[in-house]
Amino acid sequence: MDPFTLVVTCALAAAIMAVSMGMLYLAGTRQRCLLDWSAAGACFAVSSLMAAFVFKVGGRHVLLSSIGNAFYILGHFGILAGLRRQLGLAAGWNWMVAAGALVAGMHTLPFVQDSMLHRLCLFTPVVVAINLTAARLLWRHPDRETRIACMPLIVLELFFSLEVVLRTLYALFGARLPVALVSRQVLDTSGSLFVLVFLSVATMSCAQVVMHQQALALRRASMTDVLTGWLNRRALIDIAAREFARCRRAGKSLYVIVFDIDHFKAVNDRHGHAVGDEALSHVTALAAGVLRGCDALFRTGGEEFAVLLDAADPVQARTVAERLREQVDSHPLRAGGCVVPMTVSVGVAAMNPVDATWEDVLARADNALYHAKQHGRNRVSVANGTGVGCAQAVA
Repeated sequence: MDPFTLVVTCALAAAIMAVSMGMLYLAGTRQRCLLDWSAAGACFAVSSLMAAFVFKVGGRHVLLSSIGNAFYILGHFGILAGLRRQLGLAAGWNWMVAAGALVAGMHTLPFVQDSMLHRLCLFTPVVVAINLTAARLLWRHPDRETRIACMPLIVLELFFSLEVVLRTLYALFGARLPVALVSRQVLDTSGSLFVLVFLSVATMSCAQVVMHQQALALRRASMTDVLTGWLNRRALIDIAAREFARCRRAGKSLYVIVFDIDHFKAVNDRHGHAVGDEALSHVTALAAGVLRGCDALFRTGGEEFAVLLDAADPVQARTVAERLREQVDSHPLRAGGCVVPMTVSVGVAAMNPVDATWEDVLARADNALYHAKQHGRNRVSVANGTGVGCAQAVA
């Protein structure tokens, strides 16, 4: 394939990237990173078209080169911007548009106009820095599954950076070799070929990142209670088993706190289910404030809740439970023009060496909760080591 045809093919691949990312956005995902990647494809398409015009008309065309190089750098940044936005960071397009304008303006300098080699040496570090930043951003992602899903894009960014650096080094020092390893035409062709591969793989990789994020969102939705935002019982089964095994391996303590709203049926019967829903949201919001930093919060039933706590000792676990009870007791619900007093009964249990599964800990915590309700409600009860009795904390 001759260089001109290859460059035109790159323009088509870039256009496909722009259109496909835009269609994914319009199809209902509405993730703004897709717009960034669509803009990246459009920038690569403009850059390739400028290169095609240069191939077609021949000679030196500073204006076409300046536009092509500026959009080429903007294209690489567009991929980085989309990744940043996907990870909840600012895209930073304003800075990169300014950088693109600076790149275009630098073509007015005689040093830049004199040689394509000068332009290559000047702009290669910028392209490599953008690609390595994107790879580093993905590699440092805290979620292992996300890192695995992004691995094709990480490899692509690293491989493309290596290719650009090697091609630039050969352009600089290849003439000093006794025998030329490749011709200038092969060098130009290889560059366009790598861009074509980059665009093709980048399109698939970006789509894979979006699909992975959607799969995670669906998984979270299936494990989250819609009303309170807390995890549901299905999530408790998965997470508690994992945390139990982790604490057993590490020799750490795991505490289970269970609580439910006192006289919740009376609230529903007297004020209606709408106020009952507000009561659930009210109590969980107060509890979440006390349990800030703890992600293992679960709604296990109608007005029943559970918390997995990695406390240092029983005293700390009991203190947290008591603070939770006090917070709810001191903040009545104001809804429907009336004030509804709210209290909770709380049970606490610690993991013991004899426990076979996390359900053993949960069973003792449930027994402690039952003890608290049987002895007046609005109080904390802590299961003892064997689960036979409960140490009562009177409100």
